[in-house]
Parts: sequence; structure tokens; C-alpha cells
Amino acid sequence: MKIIAFLKKLFAIILIDMYNVFSYSAIWLLCVGVFIGLLLVINSAAALPDVHFSYSTDECVKVVNYAEGHNYTCDNLPTKFYHVWVQ
Repeated sequence: MKIIAFLKKLFAIILIDMYNVFSYSAIWLLCVGVFIGLLLVINSAAALPDVHFSYSTDECVKVVNYAEGHNYTCDNLPTKFYHVWVQ
């Protein structure tokens, strides 16, 4: 009987420890996922070009491309960009 009681206690301790391991692992993976997501958002935002618009004419003056391979011009504006007002 003492062996069975000991095994029950040992089994209960192992289950509690496994629960803690899985919960800490889930929290750690969630934090890593959020961090990677933030890095992807920052990288995407940093690649957006600046499009300079004139105050007086409200027309495109110049496009500043930051990412390699982006060849946007005033005639070929990107779908997403930073709107910069200039004189």
C-alpha cells in the first residue's frame, strides 16, 4: 500500500511539473512569435518609399525609394507610401 501511495504522489508531481513545462513553453513561444511579428512589421514599414508632394500644387515632386528593386516615380506611385509635404 505504501508503494501505491508513493507512486500516486509521484505521478501527481510529474503531471504538475509537465503542466508547468507546457505552459511556460507556450508563453515563451507566444513571446517569440510576437517579437518576430514586430520585426516583420518594422521591416515592412522601413521599406515604404517617401513621396514628396508640393504644398502649392498638390502634385508629386519626387519619390525616395529605400528598398532595392523599388523604382517608383511620380508617374508610377506605389499603393502604400509615406506622404511628405514640401514647398
